[in-house]
Amino acid sequence: MFDKLEGVEERFLELENLLSDSSIVSDREAYQKYVREHAELSKIVTVYRAYKQTVKELQESKELLTDGDIDIKALARDEIDRLSLEKNNLENEIKKLLIPKDPNDGKNVFIEIRAGTGGEEAGLFAGDLFRMYSRYAENKRWKVEVMSHSATGIGGLKEIIAMIHGKGAYSCLKYESGTHRVQRVPSTEAQGRIHTSAVTVAVLPEAEDVEVHIDPSEIKVDVYRSTGPGGQSVNTTDSAVRITHLPTGLVVTCQDEKSQLKNKNKALKVLRSRLLDEMIREQNKKRSEERKSQIGSGDRSERIRTYNFPQGRVTDHRIGLTLYKLESILQGYIDEIIDELSTYYQTQALQHAESAGDQGVSMDHP
Repeated sequence: MFDKLEGVEERFLELENLLSDSSIVSDREAYQKYVREHAELSKIVTVYRAYKQTVKELQESKELLTDGDIDIKALARDEIDRLSLEKNNLENEIKKLLIPKDPNDGKNVFIEIRAGTGGEEAGLFAGDLFRMYSRYAENKRWKVEVMSHSATGIGGLKEIIAMIHGKGAYSCLKYESGTHRVQRVPSTEAQGRIHTSAVTVAVLPEAEDVEVHIDPSEIKVDVYRSTGPGGQSVNTTDSAVRITHLPTGLVVTCQDEKSQLKNKNKALKVLRSRLLDEMIREQNKKRSEERKSQIGSGDRSERIRTYNFPQGRVTDHRIGLTLYKLESILQGYIDEIIDELSTYYQTQALQHAESAGDQGVSMDHP
């Protein structure tokens, strides 16, 4: 571990020298790359240096225990207690900082919400979830851009695909993928019986062109006339676009824009991110079952959360979290859930890292 930390500090010093080099400063692309790397390593180096200083002071305090003065010994013991606690806290922080970061965490995301079992009630709840995520994004000052949507006749959504533009959007929303279950009395239910419906959510990181190359010869593009609910005409030109990726069979449609070109560009963005998601999930399949159970699979078929209206509660089944704040959560105040999920999965990743690579490593002698 300390070899790695020493290497990080050496690289940090190397970057400081590079950032003061006039030839690097004049190269905007290289300079920005090094600035980002320097900022990232700065977090680890700052904590590591504090850790080394704490260990040094702890050793000095231990040496004072041999002093003949009783008062100095008492002060030394107090310092040893304080510094030992600080050392342990810094150790834990270092371990967290050394956990490999998800390269997609800083990206924008596509969020796809689809009504599942439950008919019209599922469509209405799909609309509720979209409003929840939209308001959450607004609270974060992120931008929400609808890529494609299909409405039901009573104001719900069969499906909606939206892009959320915001730094760290994927890191916050990546654990939202899965089946969301709702239990409530539908407005159309005369008997007042509670119905259970389901909505699926998929969260995909935005894919850059360099990450996923789409060969034009491997896609089929169809254009058709946009239509609204019940066959109502949206416009009178063939502006809607359907793109089929022939190697995988993935199909993306987009008809929200009046411009065929804009619809095609939006559909290609969605397709690219779905292909990236397929690549990520294929990589996850190659990991051991133990690894997947510890970090979470993000499987969209997994039932992750229940929204119970009669009791006003929301339960996340993965972490056993129950909150009696249903209305607040549906208004977009989901930070508590997201923070708990992030802490849980970070702890799981840390435990895995410790068992895989840190067993038997002592941190007393940097």
